[in-house]
Amino acid sequence: MSDFDYDLFVIGAGSGGVRAARTAAATGARVAVAEDRYLGGTCVNVGCVPKKLYSYAAHFHEAFEDAGGFGWDLPEAPRFEWATLRDNKIGEIKRLNDIYGRLLDTAGVRLINGRAKVLDEHHVSVNDETLSAEKILVAVGGWPWVPDFPGNEHVVDSNRVFDLERFPERFLVLGGGYIAVEFASIFNGLGSDAHLVYRGELFLRGFDQQVRECSRDEMAKKGVQLHFEANIASIEKVEQGLLVSLTNGEQLEVDAVLAATGRRPHLEGLELDRLGIALTDSGHLRVNERFETSVPSILALGDVSGGPELTPVALAEAMQMVRHHFDEAEPAPLDYRNIPTAVFCHPNIGTVGLSEEQARETCGEIRVYVADFRPLKHTLSGSSERCLMKLIVDDASDVVVGAHMVGEEAGEVIQGIAVAVRAGLTKADFDATVGIHPTGAEEFVTMRAPTRR
Repeated sequence: MSDFDYDLFVIGAGSGGVRAARTAAATGARVAVAEDRYLGGTCVNVGCVPKKLYSYAAHFHEAFEDAGGFGWDLPEAPRFEWATLRDNKIGEIKRLNDIYGRLLDTAGVRLINGRAKVLDEHHVSVNDETLSAEKILVAVGGWPWVPDFPGNEHVVDSNRVFDLERFPERFLVLGGGYIAVEFASIFNGLGSDAHLVYRGELFLRGFDQQVRECSRDEMAKKGVQLHFEANIASIEKVEQGLLVSLTNGEQLEVDAVLAATGRRPHLEGLELDRLGIALTDSGHLRVNERFETSVPSILALGDVSGGPELTPVALAEAMQMVRHHFDEAEPAPLDYRNIPTAVFCHPNIGTVGLSEEQARETCGEIRVYVADFRPLKHTLSGSSERCLMKLIVDDASDVVVGAHMVGEEAGEVIQGIAVAVRAGLTKADFDATVGIHPTGAEEFVTMRAPTRR
């Protein structure tokens, strides 16, 4: 038993912080967690969970339209109630918050409601109480960042967009990352006249180029109005809403503007600067493979440390951190390769491994297999939506180094494919796998002829 109050003091009760606290406590460590906002962090409260619920809601619009071709007659036009979706979401998030609280309590972790600040390498202060800990874990995640332009006080960020008082009939999103693309699709599906403004020539930088182009075309077909190579010059409040002036000369009048322009480490108030803890060029806490900052007793993981900003990554890092600091055996380094991800735009994107562009740089000779088709469902629905599936193969080894999909439930499909890519299976292994017919997913095991090399 150490002379400290706690073996581990966690600042932040998001996905990574809670998992670290519970896992460390299971080893016998004495653990406390400080959280000043809500249990579950970004993902549960203003990220993955409510976003997916809203995405489900937005898909009903298409389902109603598709139903006619299958013989369903809807005598009255369906009517959407924003307040019902919003308030039901609030109830579900409250349920999840309570679950996180019970998980900490069951694990024997003390929960302190307050914003902690770090006094030195072994002491924190929260709610006027000073506590000591052998190790301090910073897991405070990120916070939305809004660029500076005249009228930016009129925008909402991704923390607040779920709880708008009134549904915006005219909606504009600024940004080109996955959050921007998702919310443009969501509000378009819910019935807004939706616009997306992005300074670059095409959104989703870093994703496979063909995937980006396919998503652009499908979103445009569904009615999202895309304004590329433009930015917001100013926003002015007018009688009927907000007048948005773009740098390309366009003016748009809308009811709400979402700035989905990135997130930055939520370090305000922690007073880490007094310890001189090293930061990366992007402002994240610099850590080693043991998740130690430049002050070894202060650890960091999740979004605040600059890795992939994904909940499953934070969970994996939390368990890895506990192995390093509270288990006897020293684990192998965490492998960040081939982490699958999804973008819940409409249609969805699912991806794992290398893009075609990345593979050409790292593998040299590659084979690319592409299936671009109209799903069976839409032969009767009348929808023109198409599905894209793509495999990238290292020609020398025959290993599948990348898999990508744009289409319905792409995230669900790619989760299974990710196991194969992570395991290093070859194209021959894919070819030898019997498909499930009729499904769209079977295309991943029936693509025989390379589309290009």
